[in-house]
Amino acid sequence: MHPQYPAHWEADVVLSDGGTAHVRPIRPDDAGMLRSFYSRLSAESIYFRYFGPRPRLTDKDVAFFTNVDYDNRVALIATIGTEMVAVVRYDRVQPRDHAEVAFLVEDAHQGRGVASVLMEHLRAAARERGIKTFIADVLPGNHRMMGLFRQAGYTAQSQFEDGVVRMTLDLSSTETALEVRLAREHRAEARSIARLLTPESVAVIGASREPGGIGQAVLRNLLAADFTGPVYPVHRQVRAVAGVPAHRSVSAIDGEVDLAVLAVPAEGVLELVEECARKGVKGLVVVSSGFGETGPEGLARQEELVRIARAYGMRVVGPNCLGIANTDPAVRLNATLAATLPGRGRVGFFSQSGALGTALLQRVAQRGMGISTFVSAGNRADVSGNDLLQYWEEDPATDVILLYLESIGNPRKFTRLARRISRSKPIVVVRSRGVPGGHAAPVLAMPDTALSSLFAQAGVIRVDDLVQLFDVAQLLAHQPLPAGPRVGVVGNSDALTLLAEEACAGAGLEPRPPVNLGARAGAAEFAEALRSVLPEVDAAVAIYMPPIPGDCREVAGALLDAARESGKPVLATFQGRLGMPDELRVPGAPGGESPGRGSIPSYQAPEEAVRALAHVVRYARWRREPLGLVPQVDGIDPAAARRIVAAALAGDGTGHTAGDAAVDAAVDWAGDAGAEREIDATALLACYGVEVWPAHVAADAEEAVALAERVGPPVVVRSADPEHVRRAGTVRVGLTDAAGVRQAYAGLAALLGPGTPLAVQRMAPQPSVPTVVGVTQDRYFGAVVTFGLGEVTARLLGDQAHRLAPLSAEDAAALVRSVRAAPLLFGEYGYQPVAVEALEDLLVRVGLLADALPEVVRMDLDPVLAGANGAVVLGARAVLRPVTTLRPDAGPRRLR
Repeated sequence: MHPQYPAHWEADVVLSDGGTAHVRPIRPDDAGMLRSFYSRLSAESIYFRYFGPRPRLTDKDVAFFTNVDYDNRVALIATIGTEMVAVVRYDRVQPRDHAEVAFLVEDAHQGRGVASVLMEHLRAAARERGIKTFIADVLPGNHRMMGLFRQAGYTAQSQFEDGVVRMTLDLSSTETALEVRLAREHRAEARSIARLLTPESVAVIGASREPGGIGQAVLRNLLAADFTGPVYPVHRQVRAVAGVPAHRSVSAIDGEVDLAVLAVPAEGVLELVEECARKGVKGLVVVSSGFGETGPEGLARQEELVRIARAYGMRVVGPNCLGIANTDPAVRLNATLAATLPGRGRVGFFSQSGALGTALLQRVAQRGMGISTFVSAGNRADVSGNDLLQYWEEDPATDVILLYLESIGNPRKFTRLARRISRSKPIVVVRSRGVPGGHAAPVLAMPDTALSSLFAQAGVIRVDDLVQLFDVAQLLAHQPLPAGPRVGVVGNSDALTLLAEEACAGAGLEPRPPVNLGARAGAAEFAEALRSVLPEVDAAVAIYMPPIPGDCREVAGALLDAARESGKPVLATFQGRLGMPDELRVPGAPGGESPGRGSIPSYQAPEEAVRALAHVVRYARWRREPLGLVPQVDGIDPAAARRIVAAALAGDGTGHTAGDAAVDAAVDWAGDAGAEREIDATALLACYGVEVWPAHVAADAEEAVALAERVGPPVVVRSADPEHVRRAGTVRVGLTDAAGVRQAYAGLAALLGPGTPLAVQRMAPQPSVPTVVGVTQDRYFGAVVTFGLGEVTARLLGDQAHRLAPLSAEDAAALVRSVRAAPLLFGEYGYQPVAVEALEDLLVRVGLLADALPEVVRMDLDPVLAGANGAVVLGARAVLRPVTTLRPDAGPRRLR
């Protein structure tokens, strides 16, 4: 390999039609590949690139194009399989931060978005090498190339001279460029999943006659679901499986194959993947086990599986998965091991667990919910929940998204997607605490409570278990969102209505006095009660538990009529039945088995109904809140802050400067603990308009007295050691004279021992509430801002809340109010109310700092005293570490 070859420029990418390609720097040994690529180009493509005919490349041309220095001359190529399909290059010119750029895409692959994704990667490489401007000379007829530059989202200018359009592109980051990149990523990933879920033909490789075999199970399930396209069993030794003619190999199939299900021993999978690639298969479902979950050898096999598949344009579901399903009548795909598949519905369901997937689908079917599509990702080596989120956002057949997660492959991307999608489609998540072996996902360093906070910020409904997952889903799928927390309870059991009322109060809802109709109440009584209650509430829980079971259709009809008339959500405990009873169903869409919108879900106990409703009420409240933008605040100087960080990290031997790393705020950190620098954060925070009150260290009692006179009374004497901040008894407050200062200094010196530095500081106005603000750079989430109260009890209980940076004004307000001790800030329990708006402004500023300076891997503002007139920061420390690599959700598009 070339000694300067920048391996981190390599990436697998998704193209605009959902296929995949590999992007990497060109190498000298690509000469043969370049000649082959050039031979397939049309005369028009060559003319547009070289402004004249150039039927072939000379040896000199090939040597020049394939030998670059990866600095002044850079070329990236896109490959699919063993063929080069595109090349993009820049050559540095004067001034040295400018470079000429040119593209060449094979005709057969034009229109697939190859050039736009190469443009993103070349721009990132150029910025890394100090290039700020691209220049391209384009013939007026080359509309594709001019459109590429104009649609990239960067500031572009064009000038016509001597028959050529000279286009100049400023590579500085813009909001428009970011929006363009994310929109292209969204469309490409959504289409890559659509190709998997809407195949026109399916091959099952490993479908044998052996009873109980996984290949035969998938084949029989495909046939039983009446898949609308051809199904091809593939087996080397048998002529037919389940009455369907079999083929000896994928290559022997006459027609095209869109989807291949691999159900063979793990040792034979890689060979079959290569055969599928030669056949032109578009996607793979690998149900076979024996990969990452088995140890290092299996993990290596899994990584090679994904490498080969992506190189040839294929996405992979699995391995070690249950499969995929689509209940669309135009598709009717059940490429899973589950014989029981729910009917047509409005719920998209993603499960990482293959073993659990069958039970989950059975539960959905038992409740009568129905699904739109289902994906079990198994080891999640390629296709992940993030990919499915992109697809379901666009899918008109999906209204609710369910995720059973055992790991989160790209947490930062997940929260970004979820925050956008939750505005229109609810996302309900249950996440196991552990990460099974073999999952291609990081182990998160953040506590589970922090993850819950970040889910809440993104509008994700996190539930504790699978029962709650389906409880919430059936409410969201069939009833409207509540407008508020007011709940009416109507029932024929005094005990159950009281339980429902108590459950509402415990869940933070606002129950109205329950209406008990008596054991003999029928349809007329329920109809009258609901019509009187519903106008005064936002949702209603109906409890129908007759002492003698009988015909309940009239009562069910009354509930449905009342709910439909009110337009408000109605839930029921209907004879203790679970799911969607036939009597409470509204007919679904033609040809569908799932109940229609307006059907009333039933729960076995009223507490379960209330618990589901509480989740939905919180989600509806989040959705009504404004989206929120990161505010423009005055008094900040990010450039000065970067200089402070660079100076603090200078001499660490990395050659890194903060100015380089801060480009796009898209960097991650590296280096060992020895590379860290701990600093007083006073100057750094001042760059973001945050004042830290100075603490003056005194060598002895007399110097403390002199400092107190200079600061002015009242003062405090405290330990200057950050480790003592949280320790009770290390601060003496309200000192107004020299004698008091001497006594305080002597007392603390005796308590803390010789050598402990003591400081004099101006005393903050009283009364005040101590709080703590923190920053953590999580390796996968990025910058996270933490808030909590500084009271000893709150610290011991870990009463903290978390939000991703940067913070909108709404994020900051929610962060303050999310801690359990927040009432102390608003004047409850005998405390004086504080200037909460000052805390929110502080959090916004700290969030801006954290997002712009990823080198600040940890920062603690402790304590922050919140009083009636503002918030005072009395101490701040920061830990810095050099950064070198891209964050998982930053930089040009790539599959990770």
